Amino acid sequence: MSPHYQLHTDLLNWYRHNHRELPWRENSSPYRVWLSEIILQQTRVDQGLPYYLKFVDHYPTVRHLAEADLDLVLKDWQGLGYYSRARNMHQCAQVVMDQFNGEFPKSASELAKLPGIGPYTASAIASICFQEPTAVVDGNVFRVVARLTNSNIPINSTEGKRYFATEAHHLLNPVDPGTHNQAMMELGALVCTPRNPSCPVCPLRLYCDGLKNNRVDELPVKMGKSVRRTRYFNYLVVQTDCLFIRQRLDRDVWFMLHDFPLVETEEKVNNWSEVISLFQTKYDLDLGNDTNLLDPVHEKHILSHQTIQATFWRLQPKSIRFGADSNIFEADLEDIEERYAVPILIKNYLSNLNAK
Repeated sequence: MSPHYQLHTDLLNWYRHNHRELPWRENSSPYRVWLSEIILQQTRVDQGLPYYLKFVDHYPTVRHLAEADLDLVLKDWQGLGYYSRARNMHQCAQVVMDQFNGEFPKSASELAKLPGIGPYTASAIASICFQEPTAVVDGNVFRVVARLTNSNIPINSTEGKRYFATEAHHLLNPVDPGTHNQAMMELGALVCTPRNPSCPVCPLRLYCDGLKNNRVDELPVKMGKSVRRTRYFNYLVVQTDCLFIRQRLDRDVWFMLHDFPLVETEEKVNNWSEVISLFQTKYDLDLGNDTNLLDPVHEKHILSHQTIQATFWRLQPKSIRFGADSNIFEADLEDIEERYAVPILIKNYLSNLNAK
């Protein structure tokens, strides 16, 4: 009998009576579990659920996703952020079709070789779909294990990642690893929450060293976060019958999404004469003599590691020409909203533009 038999029993009993009814739990095919795990990385369930339902509807099988146009996949992903997840998901579907005949590998070690699938997602698919005894360690599980073990090791350190992965494996229920992993994640989401955890109703309270030592609110320990840098984006918004947009092809934030012609500066630019010369130099821009300059619009957008201070410099020219190599094309507002994936910063600006 496992030394953690009673813990396993208490945890699974709690899970059976308290888990949320979610569609990927009703249909735990490898494709749908994978889809849910990719969407829910760094995304709350209430935010990710509509996207999951949309993707299942638009791409009901891995073949449908593999054969889809990447621009359409990115458009369906719009608003979730971390767009590399969508690009990797599309590429992964193609690899599964091309190299595995549409069937996901059954082991975590093989799954982890696929694009965009790390140890966490690989363990989730392998344990839930194929009952491989491998522990899932996401943010919720890190927190649960840190409190159970009363550990001061920072969860975001190299040592911490190894330690908590080992401890999670020691706690794993080898008889039903898939349900155990889902129960641990659900416990962290519903009971062992970051703030104001519900310790009196926790099924693992009798096993929790953090609770015994009155340290639940102090755990888990994290190393200091890196300083978020500030970037200054200057967008050129040419307002004629259409808008001029371009696809972001540099390996930077929002890769493959669309936005307006952009000049990034080291600090905020405050006058038209300075910024227009920057656009003319970068894009070989030719403006006619009769151009109406509109008031700029300033927006702030916060990402995980950087803050974007954006200024939308607006003009209404009689004529305008961009250089041949500028990757800029015309599209009307309705076409942009329907066909082209844009960052949420641009989406919000277009929504305000459309409302006027």
